[in-house]
Amino acid sequence: MDLTANYDMFLGPEHNLLRQTVRNFAEREVAPYIREWDRSGAKAEGPEDRPHLRPILKRMGELGFLGICIPQRYGGAGMDYLALAVVCEELERVDSFLRVVMSVHTGLNSLSLLQWGTEEQKQRFLVPQARGEKLAAYCLTEPNSGTDAAAMQATARRDGDVYILNGEKIWISLADLADNFLVFAKTDPAAGPRGITAFIVERTMPGVSSYPIHGKLGVRAGNTGGVVFQDVRVPLSHRLGEEGEGFKIAMAALDNGRYTVAAGATGLIQASLEASIRYARERQTFGVPIGEHQLVKRMISHMVRKLDTSRLLVYRAGWMKNKGIRNTRETTLAKWHATVSSFEAADDALQIHGAYGYADEYPVERYLRNARGAIIYEGTRELQELLQADFVMGYRKYPTLRCELPAYDPELWEGEA
Repeated sequence: MDLTANYDMFLGPEHNLLRQTVRNFAEREVAPYIREWDRSGAKAEGPEDRPHLRPILKRMGELGFLGICIPQRYGGAGMDYLALAVVCEELERVDSFLRVVMSVHTGLNSLSLLQWGTEEQKQRFLVPQARGEKLAAYCLTEPNSGTDAAAMQATARRDGDVYILNGEKIWISLADLADNFLVFAKTDPAAGPRGITAFIVERTMPGVSSYPIHGKLGVRAGNTGGVVFQDVRVPLSHRLGEEGEGFKIAMAALDNGRYTVAAGATGLIQASLEASIRYARERQTFGVPIGEHQLVKRMISHMVRKLDTSRLLVYRAGWMKNKGIRNTRETTLAKWHATVSSFEAADDALQIHGAYGYADEYPVERYLRNARGAIIYEGTRELQELLQADFVMGYRKYPTLRCELPAYDPELWEGEA
């Protein structure tokens, strides 16, 4: 039974064709090698120790995935925000590192440029990113600043037509690979969140360096690290938005990043369910396939419930994005529900596999390790819970934004590049 069917209220034929394209890519070019990439990533020693990453990312760019929901005039594929969800879902069905690329490159960085960038910035930075010619990352988290983003210590001091940027960011996906970084720093440390400004920083700028983080529990096939900025001279033309507007830009970016995380988590639930069904049909105990035992059926049925509810929440958020409706609450709910559900589904999948699930002969232990991180990054589970309560109690309202994420317009998006 195809559990991706029956979503015609959200998806059209073009989305289904896209799903098959992404699935073919992931199954042919990643799935046969992911176990070894996951193993070697765990023993990594430097930024060039993952030779699979650059060709895979290049291929994703060639297929149009990295700019899937960016208008064609800015180098993208010209599809809608639901297409972004489909890509993330199918990529994480094979491995989370693929979806992480979409989250940081497309969701957090490129969509921020689309929303807040000047025309000159879009032509200079967004176009090559959408085409996959340049890779992009998002630099918000610091060694002493995670959920409390306003506690960041990075600073950017104005000096004529440049800013002098100093600071360190950590847990940055694509830290060693990205060409462009969206960096947040305090231009007025006394102003709290209103004193934060966003900058587009290029790796080639003097004073930019990065390092990898080793020993991660999950997403081992991907690159995660820290980025250091030492007296980096950032031109005024590289400032994204107005001075002091950085916190709003960062939070708006997270609406898109969390959406991609939720979509990817849905794909991981799908993968856990498929692996469990295969094994439950093959493995026998007490003379029958274990799929005939009621408690195994119970775990599988819970995966189905979590898959359908997660997918519906994600697609609702995508539909709202297409319409230009603010969706922080809905995206937050989708991220919270889907990521927690994906960890629970992977845990049940491992249980169904028994002792075999505890080794990497089967993929479910990797699913479990990968799923755990998503409950932390781009907003912890606990933060999402508080946000939901604050919205329903009326304690939190949508702030006014100078630049809204543009609603999807087929004529505008699919126009001549």
